[in-house]
Amino acid sequence: MSKQDHELWQMLKSNREIMDQLTGLQQEAVEAGIPIKDIKHYWYKSKKYSIFAKQQGMTYEEVKDELIEQMKDYAPQYPTFQYQKEDGHLLVIDPSDIHIGKLAVAAETGEDYNIEKAVNRTIEGILGIIQKAKGFEIDEILFIVGNDALHIDTPKGTTTSGTKVDVDGMWHEAFLAAKDMYVKSIEAMMSIAKTHVLYCPSNHDFMTGFFLADVLKTWFRNSQVTFDVSINHRKYYQYHENMIEADHGDGVKAEQTPLIMASEQPTMWASSRFRYSYKHHLHHRISKDFTGVNLTVLRSPSEPDGWHHRNGFLNIPAIEGFVHHPNKGRVAQLTHYFVQ
Repeated sequence: MSKQDHELWQMLKSNREIMDQLTGLQQEAVEAGIPIKDIKHYWYKSKKYSIFAKQQGMTYEEVKDELIEQMKDYAPQYPTFQYQKEDGHLLVIDPSDIHIGKLAVAAETGEDYNIEKAVNRTIEGILGIIQKAKGFEIDEILFIVGNDALHIDTPKGTTTSGTKVDVDGMWHEAFLAAKDMYVKSIEAMMSIAKTHVLYCPSNHDFMTGFFLADVLKTWFRNSQVTFDVSINHRKYYQYHENMIEADHGDGVKAEQTPLIMASEQPTMWASSRFRYSYKHHLHHRISKDFTGVNLTVLRSPSEPDGWHHRNGFLNIPAIEGFVHHPNKGRVAQLTHYFVQ
């Protein structure tokens, strides 16, 4: 953990302890029949608290509001970059289905997979895609996050729907590892080109994935990076004559996608010559042309766990990226494989 991360963690931990104490104090006051806002000259002693405050003391609400404002104000300051590239391209970087927290054991599945390997592979893959794109002038980067970035959604080691899965580490370890990984990745991208982060909600981490995306937006609030991290299941982005839709891929059927794109974004549809849908969830590559839209399902960098291996759901681990020309559509597909 970096010094900056450690300081943030200590601040949040301290604030949380204070908030927990104040919440307990409020509960005690209610049980004693004393309105918390009126605590000034009262004295009430219980097993946990002695309630007393001087006339000039801060109320519970004042302390709470101050702590909330302190946490809101915390965000790193990033320099302003000058992006002056002309006749550039859009680089789409889309690490799909990372599953940080998934556990695979080589003795059972042939390959190990854990929090550390998930993070290391993702960073390696992102840097690999950036390296492979160096033959193009890049003036924008679309970074697609989410899509089962986290393997579980509850402290009990289950997905959002309650499915029990094999887990490495604690849920909070996976969350912090994912946050640190995404921060490092975005910092690398923002130094290269104008960067937009687009979040896709997913079935393994519908709740915690949203929290993670919102943390990233807050973290980079003092930067040039832009975000679309709403809970909306389908996200859209336009790069000149390119229309891009992204979703997890566990909902709308493939053949429905073109009509939904045209219905939800008629203006973008009408102003685009090239249209693409990036989907995830399946862990293996599929590419299919529909009328007006190319649909691509992306590979995953994760290894199959015991259940998937036992049932023959195997995949070739990889992270993928795509290069879009302003008025010539997608001109390159980049793949970073993880092979021994």
